[in-house]
Amino acid sequence: MTAFGIFCSRKRVLQRTMKPSGPSLCVPCIARLQIRSWHREYPHIGKLHILRAPTSNFRTKVHSRSLHSEFKPFVPPTWTSLPKPAPPKTYRRTRKIIRRLLYLATGLGIAYEVDKFFLYSSLARSARTFWLGSLVATDYKINFRAHPPLADSIQALHTRNAERLFDLLRTNGGLYLKIGQAIAMQSAILPPEFQKMFSKMFDDAPQNDWKDAERVILEDFGKTPEELFGISFTGEPGKGVMERTARASASVAQVHWARLTDGREVAIKIQKREIAQQVGWDLWTFKAVARIYTWLFDIPLYSLVPYISERLLLETDFVNEADNSERMADLVAGESRLRGRVYIPKVYRELSSKRIMTAEWIEGVRLWDKETLTRPWQGRWRQGSPGCRGAPLDAPNRQQVAEVIRNHPSEEHLKPNREWWKGVDGKGGLGVSLKDTMQTMVDLFSAQMFLWGCCHCDPHPGNIFIRRLPSGKPELVLIDHGLYVQMQPEFRHQYSLFWKSLMTFDNKTISEIVRGWGINNPDVFASATLLKPYTGGDGSTSAGIKRTMSAKEQQERTYEMQQQMRKGIREILADEKKWPRELIFIGRNMRIVQGNNQYLGAPVNRIKIMGNWASRSLVDSPDLSYGAKLVNLGRHILFKFVMFGTDVVFYSSKVAQFLGRKSNLEDDMEASMKKMAGDMGFELNHNVFEG
Repeated sequence: MTAFGIFCSRKRVLQRTMKPSGPSLCVPCIARLQIRSWHREYPHIGKLHILRAPTSNFRTKVHSRSLHSEFKPFVPPTWTSLPKPAPPKTYRRTRKIIRRLLYLATGLGIAYEVDKFFLYSSLARSARTFWLGSLVATDYKINFRAHPPLADSIQALHTRNAERLFDLLRTNGGLYLKIGQAIAMQSAILPPEFQKMFSKMFDDAPQNDWKDAERVILEDFGKTPEELFGISFTGEPGKGVMERTARASASVAQVHWARLTDGREVAIKIQKREIAQQVGWDLWTFKAVARIYTWLFDIPLYSLVPYISERLLLETDFVNEADNSERMADLVAGESRLRGRVYIPKVYRELSSKRIMTAEWIEGVRLWDKETLTRPWQGRWRQGSPGCRGAPLDAPNRQQVAEVIRNHPSEEHLKPNREWWKGVDGKGGLGVSLKDTMQTMVDLFSAQMFLWGCCHCDPHPGNIFIRRLPSGKPELVLIDHGLYVQMQPEFRHQYSLFWKSLMTFDNKTISEIVRGWGINNPDVFASATLLKPYTGGDGSTSAGIKRTMSAKEQQERTYEMQQQMRKGIREILADEKKWPRELIFIGRNMRIVQGNNQYLGAPVNRIKIMGNWASRSLVDSPDLSYGAKLVNLGRHILFKFVMFGTDVVFYSSKVAQFLGRKSNLEDDMEASMKKMAGDMGFELNHNVFEG
């Protein structure tokens, strides 16, 4: 066989073939050659598996025997001697896992698309909230101690979690921004790192596409905007006009300007289409997270959550906002001390629904524009600014409107510019007194709290316009009446008496009232109400905390202070069933009003004005008997004499400010409040005008 001419490369013991002169081959190689020869002779039989070659020991023994024995050709095994063929590997378990992963990925993909297009990402927002809430809770459980194991300090721990929560609220948007703003105003219970971060929580958001706004109108009224408002987007003669680009856009709604056929200029507030779908999920998530945190950190906050959720839900109901607006307009019109100084825009019910509110358009200057408020008036003498006292506004030029619609349809600015009162150089202003402006504001919100029991809880500068009356006095316009609290007469009388007692250091009455509200620390609550240190108490709380922490190192002192803060919260919320829920939003109102006064340079004595209203309301309240009113009148006269002392402090501060001192009375009170709060475990670091 020619194949035997191949030399074996194996360097082992060789076996001679039948021909002595032929090449030497080892046993395994001979076996392989025999098998190949057998395959050539019997090609119709399947290939045999060659078993593993024998060990070297075995091969040596075979070789030694073969030297003395006759060569025998290799005989293939019979079919019966072969083992049963092994079944092929099916990888059943692996395929099962891969199949389940594919099902899961498909299900998640379908759920994501359904959530995105039908639920407006409500499920994704809730999942994101639970995930980040769990991360923050775990971080605090591990690291909230004097020497955190996974953080440089407690301040660093607060900073990174404040950033996480801020990013979550901004990413989720919608009602989450409202929740963030509500949290931001609770200065007394937040670490300073949270206050700094949340002060940037603007209630703004990108406006929705006009098609979404148009669809909301169609769903609520069954009419197109053209049919409902009698307008034309093509400049058709005899029709009104409307801007499809929103003039303002917030978390819940956006506002469009329009001029109707009858000449009325209106602000059309259209709720964003996704809000109706998201609000239920958002509030449920808020409640669930609050419940978990209450249990996890032993802070009794969950009992307040249902009330907060109810108020936030009402903000999305524009029928409720219209009711509040009309009621406030009636109350202002019936109060001689505010009539002519405060204006509430008219609401047009026939053009309003639960998701759309059409109200009078307001021309004015925002409260935060202090320079424009105080610059000299460039208009005529005895002339008011546009729209004051509800005066009709001049109509837009039809030719200019048609030109804008024809040449710039994507940049609609159809509303006329009505800033002629700024003069030719544009450097004029309303020329109103900041003192008169703030006096009107404090009077209005004091009347709401102490006299009417119907309190606007979102009086930030964006919701307040100032116009100039023909007399040169300011007219305050209050908008956005969605967030209100209604105070029961009994609670309103108690709150008025509480404020009056704060002015006269009547500690016995203060203690009786606050303990009736389930609060065990009158000093802390009194200071939180005044937004300045209350020095009329016994000072035992502050003294005790100073005594226990005087010798601590900085890190341990910070930790102890924040532990005291938690204790203080529990004392304020000692009896959750008695605690008046209205105090949450009343405190928000007072904090914003204080910030307004502080920003304008504290032109008025806010504490005295509010004290006077509190005392006088016990005389003017319509639900008190004549006998009670008579007794309260005598006490009110005595109270006026007592208030003379606050005037001395106020005017001393104004003289110092006139002589060059930069801080004002509100600045001094806030500095004192921060110092006292720091000693008691609270840290205040919040500026209402930052957000």
